[in-house]
Amino acid sequence: MGELVVWNVMTLDGRFEGPEKWDLAFHEHIWGEDLRQLSLGFGESLGLLVFGRVTYEGMAAHWSSDEDDPEIAAYMNGAPKLVASRTLTSAAWENTEVTADIVGELRRRKRELDRPIYVFGSAALTESLLAAGLVDELLVGIAPALMGEGTPLFSSAGGLRPLTLRECRALDSGGVLLRYGVPWAERE
Repeated sequence: MGELVVWNVMTLDGRFEGPEKWDLAFHEHIWGEDLRQLSLGFGESLGLLVFGRVTYEGMAAHWSSDEDDPEIAAYMNGAPKLVASRTLTSAAWENTEVTADIVGELRRRKRELDRPIYVFGSAALTESLLAAGLVDELLVGIAPALMGEGTPLFSSAGGLRPLTLRECRALDSGGVLLRYGVPWAERE
């Protein structure tokens, strides 16, 4: 059974983007060789990448033309991808499927895959997957920066829900990587 892992970066004050959509300038404060190696590891281990529609559109635009890191671009472009959307019916980025029933589709994929399913970005999608009990792990990079405004990563956690620490480590950039298990996730 595949584990569903949410991967995101946020500022120390909990923002995953600035006041404007795709304002990710704080990423430069956490990016370094440690995160590059983590990213390459995703490419080696993943069974499926999952995005919400907005994140999908930004990722597709960036990675289909990225020349800064060909190794990461290669796995991002080649990996099987699934987009949660009620408005898209097809996707142009290679190896991408679209579903309007993301919860049902991910339940099925978790049963079928024996490799991790990664959700990149996609804060609204993450909230709905947490509420549905599908998230097995939260992997969060904390950028050593404060933003003061912008979109919070977790806007409505739905009350106190304890997590289980799996890993905490400092990064070469001065950021921190936190890996938490989600004890209330559905288990088959």
